[in-house]
Amino acid sequence: MTDLGHYQDPFAIQRVLHGAKTIAVVGLSGNELRASHFVGYYLKRHGYRVIPVNPRETRILGETCYASLTDVTVPVDIVNVFRAPDALPQIARETVAIGAGALWCQFGVINEEGARIAEDGGATVIMDRCLKVEHARYLGRMHWLGFNTQRITSVRAGLQ
Repeated sequence: MTDLGHYQDPFAIQRVLHGAKTIAVVGLSGNELRASHFVGYYLKRHGYRVIPVNPRETRILGETCYASLTDVTVPVDIVNVFRAPDALPQIARETVAIGAGALWCQFGVINEEGARIAEDGGATVIMDRCLKVEHARYLGRMHWLGFNTQRITSVRAGLQ
């Protein structure tokens, strides 16, 4: 069983978010109803350069799509992954090959081998966390309103 706490350190998350300008989104979909599209749109709206990585598309969010990370022609700060966990080892190898500073794996994208490859290559690994949610928590609207409970839940306490 993977110790996810190691990959969800609030200080590492904040450091990665504060230091990033360019985010390659692996598995970014052109379908506006997909979570990857919504996250990419949100990140672009908040000032990040979003690089779509999807061999099935040519343009998403007004940006040229790349078939793989190694085809990307600009430096990448974060590789954000919206793919099945078994794709992570290869994505981690490409993350290291392009010199990206962080490998960010969305909810459910958990693969120990991929995490180890990225960490051994010098990348910070964030796993089983949504980049959009963490951005909102530390840099976005939730932060401005003072919310920082370290939890995401819809459970409400009963009325007193």
